[in-house]
Amino acid sequence: MLAPSIQKNDKVAYWIIGVLSVVVFAAVVLLKQVELKINLGFDVHIFAKFNAAINSTVSLLLLVGLFLVKQRRYEQHKKVMLSAVVLSALFLVFYIAHHLLSGNTAYGGVGPIRMFYFILLITHIFFAAVILPFILLVSYRGLTGEYARHKKIARITFPIWLYVSITGVIVYLMISPYYV
Repeated sequence: MLAPSIQKNDKVAYWIIGVLSVVVFAAVVLLKQVELKINLGFDVHIFAKFNAAINSTVSLLLLVGLFLVKQRRYEQHKKVMLSAVVLSALFLVFYIAHHLLSGNTAYGGVGPIRMFYFILLITHIFFAAVILPFILLVSYRGLTGEYARHKKIARITFPIWLYVSITGVIVYLMISPYYV
């Protein structure tokens, strides 16, 4: 096993995880209320394309991370998973930028595909809303060397995080034809 990367301080960690989770959730909820009318000189939907690329990469990194930990290649697992965390943070920045600058886009599909889209979107939004504190907590447990607790939380976090990253790409592919 690896030596801890950071010193354990649950009180501070829980406070940081809680504040970050609430702030990010509130920011995303408030995005529905705000749209900035700024001409940046380029198509702001480029942020959504970046996000699809980031989500695709995060999905691959999560799968590689799982493979590496199963192979007991813990140092590589740590690097891959931290890369997934950093990319997910970058995703949040681009997500907020995109929605601030482009507003909401209505899905134009009809029939069964419309129902599929909305079921996918609703489950994606729900799981995206609840996964952040788990991602932060599983990262904290890994970085503090609490590997039994890290593994226990990762068994819950991993499939949800993977689902959110994959469905994010699918939602993008389905909504992008309707960007104006």
